[in-house]
Amino acid sequence: MSISRRGFIGTSAALGGLASAASVSAETTKKPVLPTRILGRTGAKVSILGFGCGSRFLAYHEDDKAIEALNHALDLGVTYVDTAYAYGNGRSETRVGKVMSTRRKEVFLATKMQERDGEKVKAIIEGSLKRLQTDQLDLIHIHELKGEDDLARIEEKGNILDVLLNLRDQKVTRFIGVTCHKDPAVLKTALERHDFDCTQFALNAALVGMKVGQGSRLGSMVMDPDVKTSFETLALPVAKGKNMGIIGMKVFAADGLVGQAKPEELLYYSLSLPVSLVSVGMPTLEHIQATTTLARDFQPLSADHMRELSGRLSSANKAALDLYLQHHRDEFSQTHVNA
Repeated sequence: MSISRRGFIGTSAALGGLASAASVSAETTKKPVLPTRILGRTGAKVSILGFGCGSRFLAYHEDDKAIEALNHALDLGVTYVDTAYAYGNGRSETRVGKVMSTRRKEVFLATKMQERDGEKVKAIIEGSLKRLQTDQLDLIHIHELKGEDDLARIEEKGNILDVLLNLRDQKVTRFIGVTCHKDPAVLKTALERHDFDCTQFALNAALVGMKVGQGSRLGSMVMDPDVKTSFETLALPVAKGKNMGIIGMKVFAADGLVGQAKPEELLYYSLSLPVSLVSVGMPTLEHIQATTTLARDFQPLSADHMRELSGRLSSANKAALDLYLQHHRDEFSQTHVNA
């Protein structure tokens, strides 16, 4: 199955399918409580569903609509909010900050740093604190680890890792972490080498270890238990072994998997792994309502169900998903919000 990068952009049909998957009643307006888990070594208790403030948050073209959406998610029990300076060059952080001005104590607040140069990182974080209207961040991630060369740059003296360690010592941030979309092996190395408090990576039922062969542009695909190329098989065990707070993302593959499996299966697959939460972009109020309802009703999938689901979805999608994530850029300008 060939899936283009544009094919992973959420469509109205996919969103409609997700919204109809959950029965939404008036009772959900009574400040529901989502299931919570401990975020690894941080000791913080967080909702199992986080609100992602990337491209889908910027897809709310009007600031007041975005602020309404985030408030709605918090009203429905979400306590983990994930943003980044790279999302709209601070626009996402500014929107989040307008909510934090009155609701900061309700939220575990994470932002992410794409920059590697230490002095630039310091300046961006100073601005992030102002935009987010807070004196202290809960978590700052080194954003989008790309490969071995990128890891080497991150580790250079005076660059981002040094800066974040110092900011953690100074209580500017309580915790530090690292995110990755495309290279499970280099993330595994980074997690083994450094004692991050948290990590966030792509984790869904279609990304489990596949072997990509020769032939077509995407390659032919066969299940091979000896080939372990996914975040689930490489990075997840290391993070779990070091008791890091583990955050899954891309659980619906930007709705590219909705229709191939039930939305609850996709969400519950990732939540049935040893993660603390999954972070999801929710571009409409209906999407927020439906996804929080699914999270509230979470039941772990059986091992047999997970094997069947991952085998079926990986065989149809893994190579296309790998290609999508290789070219994915997790940063967005104000005018280019659906990349």
